[in-house]
Amino acid sequence: MELQHYTEQIEALSQQEDLLPLGRIASEHKQHFEDLLIELERQEQVKRLEAADQGQAYEELDYKPQKEAFFEAFNTFVSKRKAQQQLQQTLEAQNLKLKRDLITRLKEVIDNEEKIGTAFQAYKEIHETWKKIGAIPREQRETIQKEYSRLLEIFFYNIKIYKELKDHDYRRNKQLKEDLIFKLKQLRVAPLEQRDLEAQLHVLQDEWEEIGPVQNEDWELMKTAYWEAVRSIYDKINEHYEAQRQVLKANIDAKKKLVADLAERLKETDQWNNFKHWETQTAFVLDLQAQWKTIGSGSRKENEAVYQAFRALCDEFFAAKKNFSKEIDAASQEIVQKKKSLIEKAQALSSSTDWKNTADQLKKLQKQWQDFGSAGQRYENKLWKEFRAACNGFFDARQAHFEGQDAENNNNLEAKRTLIEALHQYALPTDKQAALAQLRDFQQQFNAIGQVGLKERQNVYTAFKTRMDELYKDLKLEGQEKERIFFQAKLEGMLASPDKQRLLQSERQEIRKQIDFLQKDIFTLENNLGFFARSKGADQLRLDVQKKVEAAQEKIKGLKAKLKLIPNE
Repeated sequence: MELQHYTEQIEALSQQEDLLPLGRIASEHKQHFEDLLIELERQEQVKRLEAADQGQAYEELDYKPQKEAFFEAFNTFVSKRKAQQQLQQTLEAQNLKLKRDLITRLKEVIDNEEKIGTAFQAYKEIHETWKKIGAIPREQRETIQKEYSRLLEIFFYNIKIYKELKDHDYRRNKQLKEDLIFKLKQLRVAPLEQRDLEAQLHVLQDEWEEIGPVQNEDWELMKTAYWEAVRSIYDKINEHYEAQRQVLKANIDAKKKLVADLAERLKETDQWNNFKHWETQTAFVLDLQAQWKTIGSGSRKENEAVYQAFRALCDEFFAAKKNFSKEIDAASQEIVQKKKSLIEKAQALSSSTDWKNTADQLKKLQKQWQDFGSAGQRYENKLWKEFRAACNGFFDARQAHFEGQDAENNNNLEAKRTLIEALHQYALPTDKQAALAQLRDFQQQFNAIGQVGLKERQNVYTAFKTRMDELYKDLKLEGQEKERIFFQAKLEGMLASPDKQRLLQSERQEIRKQIDFLQKDIFTLENNLGFFARSKGADQLRLDVQKKVEAAQEKIKGLKAKLKLIPNE
């Protein structure tokens, strides 16, 4: 994870030989580590509170091992760097003593040595030794350099050298110093990191000291230009550090204002008596936390203190919110149970295809849901999603069903109109059987086509039946054949009707009435046969009655055959 990454970065820095220039980088790693740790701990706090709000247990991650590992590595780095700093300070103190000894020796050469060759040789030894000596304490650098430069100036002006060599060296040194002053001026405006700027400044200052003297009349102007350029760079360096201090102070001030704003808001806690109030204040606190993350760090000591104050206030707020939620949850449990019952009912109805009755039932459940009121912020949204999902499942299915049915009905209507148009164009053939077969085929085609919309259903059926009746009438059928064919055509027409169930049921009832009537008639006729036996001419009457009974039985047989032709009978 990223915390481990920062630990590894610090460990990698500790392995480098020169730790002195790495202090700022290590501090930045530490700051980033602390900021990330703060954010992770905040996230864990939010997760714990959210889990508590949902009635769930949450085991908060412990970042203590990562924190201890990081600071162990950081302290190791600091210790190593401190040791190097102490060593550097010791070396710088030794170097300072060596340079002061060289300055003393150079003074003695200037004051006492009269031989030019010996003096010049002594100068060379002093100067070579001076260059080999490392850094000295920063606060002494300018003073020592000025003193050494001053003595060099005196030395070179006291040394008698050949005029030609002196003039040549003076011109060359002047050009080198002018070039170096130009580099210093360029360095002043160069877009460099602070550490690189200081390092290059030291290099140029060392180069300045290594350049020999110039003509006395040029020296004051060049010296003034040189130190003005150097001071301008030091001014820039100081401005940078001062700007950093101002930024750190501004960051601390901004964080203190967030702490003050939160503390002021928490004074109103007793006025927040519903979930809407608490949600508004939660948004306010989360916004403050988001602002906190955008603000940079301040000084190490102040940054930690103001963070602890801010975190304590956040903890106070979320603890108060948790207590409020517990009180509200207790009052919401009765409504929760009622709404869970409505959810179970809605889920049981969600797969129903009884579109009208089920829709009415679900609408009643929705009305009850509203009448129960809110189950509280902790439960209401979750319960509502489950309830709405069950309702939507049914209503979405119903909408899809009717949309598909409308498209199918339109296609069926067009097909039936096309068939009716064909019937109007159809001419009966002379062969009666062929005509009957063709008419039955028309009837079967019409029946095979699915339903049409309710608005057009009766009209298209009436148009088809009217034309079919005209064609059957044109066949001029007779006897039983006419009876059978007409009844079969009548049934097929009923099957094509939008009201086929009612028509078929009515036809069954009518046939059964006729059968009952004939059976009663047969019973009466057979009962009367007993009287005919005691009268004159009984044989002839008995014969007539017997014929009527047989005729009635034959009709009953035909009617029963018709009943068998009716579907579902």
